[in-house]
Amino acid sequence: LVIECQEEHQGSIMEVLGPKKADMKNLEPGLNGRVRMEFEIPARGLIGFRQTFLTLTKGSGIMTNVFSHYGKWQDAPGLERTRKNGALVSMVDGKTSAFAIFGLQQRGTMIVNPADEAYEGMIVGINNRDDDMTVNPVKGKKLTNMRASGSDDAIILTPPQKFTLEEAIVWIQDDELVEITPTDIRLRKKYRTEQEAKQAKREEVMKRQQALQAAS
Repeated sequence: LVIECQEEHQGSIMEVLGPKKADMKNLEPGLNGRVRMEFEIPARGLIGFRQTFLTLTKGSGIMTNVFSHYGKWQDAPGLERTRKNGALVSMVDGKTSAFAIFGLQQRGTMIVNPADEAYEGMIVGINNRDDDMTVNPVKGKKLTNMRASGSDDAIILTPPQKFTLEEAIVWIQDDELVEITPTDIRLRKKYRTEQEAKQAKREEVMKRQQALQAAS
């Protein structure tokens, strides 16, 4: 990984790359207060780093990377899949409604638009809390022949957050997947239903117990 940036951004870049097991191989001063840094870093440490790099350097940095060699697997805090927010997961199949999305905006940031196709197990938003929550994004407004003051006000929706492929790969946890179609990038749980997730968890526990028994 070769980086060229302003000297004032050197410290913040090294601070971000440190937990990703980046090993600095060379540092050279350049012209006009710029520096050139060379690192060896695990390939997975680069996933999602480009956007962070642009933010740190305010768009003035230059970054290039090439494959060097295969190495031993390294564990490091900066390479683990960790995030502070849980997911809003759809519990039903159908088209999302503006009424349902309007109600869910209080619980988190939505990543779908009204009238988008949704299915059980699909991630439709980012929860404000750190745990996952099952929600109904297709619920419609109950129709009545009575009108009340304020009940028919126009629904104002916040534009949804859209992920690039790289951002989606960085965001997901081990129990989540990224779906890519010609028109959309969707996120979903690995196991669509809670029953499938519980069954998979039981099977994983059984495998661990069998491995421990075999080792003893």
